[in-house]
Amino acid sequence: MLNVEDLSIDFYNQDEKSWFKAVKKISFNVKKGTVLGIVGESGSGKSVTSFSIMRLHDERSAKITGDINFENISLLNLSSNEIRQFRGNQISMIFQEPMTSLNPVFTCGEQVAEAIILHQKVSKVEAKKQTIALFNEVQLPRPEKIFESYPHQISGGQKQRVMIAMALSCNPKLLIADEPTTALDVTVQKTILQLLLKLKEERNMAMIFISHDLGVVNEIADEVAVMYKGEIVEQGLAQSIFENPQHPYTKGLLACRPSPALQLKKLPVVADFLTGEIKDASAHLQASNQITSDEIALRRSKLYEQKPLLQVKNLCKWYPINNGFFGKTTDFVKAVDQLNFEVFPGETLGLVGESGCGKTTLGRTILRLIEPTSGNIIFNGQDITKIGKAELRKLRKDIQIIFQDPYASLNPKLSIGQSILEPLQVHNLFNNDANRKKRVLELLEKVGLKGEHFNRYPHEFSGGQRQRVVIARALALEPKFIICDESVSALDVSVQAQVLNLLRDLQREFGLTYIFISHDLAVVKHISDRILVMNKGKIEEEGFSEQIFYAPKADYTKKLIDAIPGT
Repeated sequence: MLNVEDLSIDFYNQDEKSWFKAVKKISFNVKKGTVLGIVGESGSGKSVTSFSIMRLHDERSAKITGDINFENISLLNLSSNEIRQFRGNQISMIFQEPMTSLNPVFTCGEQVAEAIILHQKVSKVEAKKQTIALFNEVQLPRPEKIFESYPHQISGGQKQRVMIAMALSCNPKLLIADEPTTALDVTVQKTILQLLLKLKEERNMAMIFISHDLGVVNEIADEVAVMYKGEIVEQGLAQSIFENPQHPYTKGLLACRPSPALQLKKLPVVADFLTGEIKDASAHLQASNQITSDEIALRRSKLYEQKPLLQVKNLCKWYPINNGFFGKTTDFVKAVDQLNFEVFPGETLGLVGESGCGKTTLGRTILRLIEPTSGNIIFNGQDITKIGKAELRKLRKDIQIIFQDPYASLNPKLSIGQSILEPLQVHNLFNNDANRKKRVLELLEKVGLKGEHFNRYPHEFSGGQRQRVVIARALALEPKFIICDESVSALDVSVQAQVLNLLRDLQREFGLTYIFISHDLAVVKHISDRILVMNKGKIEEEGFSEQIFYAPKADYTKKLIDAIPGT
């Protein structure tokens, strides 16, 4: 159905007055009714390739050569008007971030109906009827209600289903799904993958599925193309690629994802394979990299003979629902509901659950970034729910947080050096700015960055580098306790491995205590001593990481584990 031959894509860099080669002479085919998985890290050229098939690049700054042949028609030779007959109609696309792809000022139903009216020339009444039928097909609850809802009023998984409905609205022959599950919970991710496969079978549709996660691609693809720095370094049948990878880059991608079955001291990273430091995927499984049961027992005996650093007692955070007479409170959303647990010095407590379960609210309530409704938070023997703002500000030196989105938590107007130096000034540490700058340079080196990065701005760094910056900022005040809120969820699997290794190294060096929040149980099991499983504001289950994973008691926990790709 689709033949891509010697495709190259260059972009003009206005600042440097030169062309940058993003994709370099790649070739692949997509057969009718099959799924091609395109895998690689951010910047490998995956999305750029898919955009060129749809002819979505600004042709004033992009130079595309080679051939993209769809059912014996060369798409690159079509005029702007001619390509519109294919785009959305014959070839459709699900974009990576549904919230930025949906227009916030129109309802979800209006946006899908608009696509139907544009391509099928039907009435508004017929378009609405078809939209509701599509919402049913993609298994959205209460389709009529979703039709009238705005994007911000529905969940991430529901927004993704709306995008799928929009992509299917004109019954395309080829569907391109660009990282459609990256920001979703594992359970929602699983249902989206199952839905896409079901729709593909029912419609006999071809699909290109793009992801940085080989585990996810393994669940859906018939064939796989692995991209690295704009080139396809390996391609073939999915089973062959996963069982017997040939290229070092593919081996690295497969190995760096935390495996629930293994307890490793250090995760391998892609660079280990590309430099030849690790030649075989089994090398990182050597006894020297395995954490033994004796080592685990020794660590636990030291951890749990101490007094707790943090005690949370009957903690609640309720939000009132005001829709009664004269805005009277009629009910509460119980985001955090009567929680009790302890965290010990030097421990990593994993906090896992789906979006909306209360994980982030709990983390921010512990820091009093959100004020609790009731309960007690005792840190280092002091009840921090009873202290004033001045004392709380002093205490923030000891309790830090690493937010989910490092770009959003860094001031774009400050260099990264200034961002790390600022808390040192606020708390009046290290006497003067010269000594503070020296401390910042030490921290940059500590998290794997360079002193020369001090004067660069957040937009000049990759996602993984920005995450290292916010880790350095969290370490600046030499805290005892850090809350990591989904701090690796948006990263490529290889960058995720680097950050997880860094967090563990820093814990050993500085005796740090973590609460590690994530929806990914495989990641949480790798890094945590104990795990709390949250659901609807309550703790469903708690225990040591291997107990939670291998002998879960709650049905909710079993559902989370079952949804992990590859299990």
